[in-house]
Amino acid sequence: MILRKVDFGNFSDCPNGSRQWIWDMFGECAQDCWDDASVGLGLISILCFAGSTFPQYIKACKTGNMDQALSLWFLLGWLGGDSCNLIGSFLAHQLPLQTYTAVYYVLADLLMLTLYFYYKYKKRPSLLSTPINAVLLLLLGMAFSTPLLSWPDPVGSPSEVFQGRTLLSVEPENKPFTKQEIIGFVIGSISSVLYLLSRLPQIYTNFLRKSTQGISYSLFALVMLGNMLYGLSVILKNPEVGQSEGSYLLHHLPWLVGSLGVLLLDGIISVQFLIYRNAAAAVITSEREPLLPS
Repeated sequence: MILRKVDFGNFSDCPNGSRQWIWDMFGECAQDCWDDASVGLGLISILCFAGSTFPQYIKACKTGNMDQALSLWFLLGWLGGDSCNLIGSFLAHQLPLQTYTAVYYVLADLLMLTLYFYYKYKKRPSLLSTPINAVLLLLLGMAFSTPLLSWPDPVGSPSEVFQGRTLLSVEPENKPFTKQEIIGFVIGSISSVLYLLSRLPQIYTNFLRKSTQGISYSLFALVMLGNMLYGLSVILKNPEVGQSEGSYLLHHLPWLVGSLGVLLLDGIISVQFLIYRNAAAAVITSEREPLLPS
């Protein structure tokens, strides 16, 4: 895999007092404790997102009813949101760490869909086609992600002033946005809408089943924690020199909505786990009670 060359610019462009090691590792200007907290929370959020899918993989292998527990539209909406997030973050010149993390999200979603279709068609004829389709699905995702990582930067857009974590930052000269940045902003907005819409089918599926069996709550708990930390990391980050806080938040709005906006819907799913957990426990207890002699 050929990774595109990353040019962070010059550390001298950062304000006085910025941390050298944060610039060397992530290409971000961190001049005070707020910027340090932003970087730290951002890294923790990435770990939460990266580890959120593994409990669901384990749950799916144990129960074998992933196709009944999870809504297909939930998985497709999640994949669509992560795909738009990947494309939007690349076009909007996010940091390499964020872009590579977005690639991981897409591949994790494809693996989740692979498990969904595997258990859906496991008991049907022609089982040989299921693992073949699963492998082809993963190869398709890798083929989709690799060109984005090797795509060279557009000619004539050198990074003379550090853009930091800002997705569509307004430079001190108030230079107009490029068409590529505008496209990235629009795709990022679509990604946020898909994230919000993806939760609705899962809420409806849980309501119809009156159960959350087969779903790992760690999946939603870690995603909620990751979204909250990511949103805080963006809010705590200081705007660039010459950029107002209102302009900074405005240009981050799609990604803030995508991270903080889904917390409410994930909270509804958390409530469903509490409600249907008691119902599931009652069913298990009734099944284990010995039959009284007539």
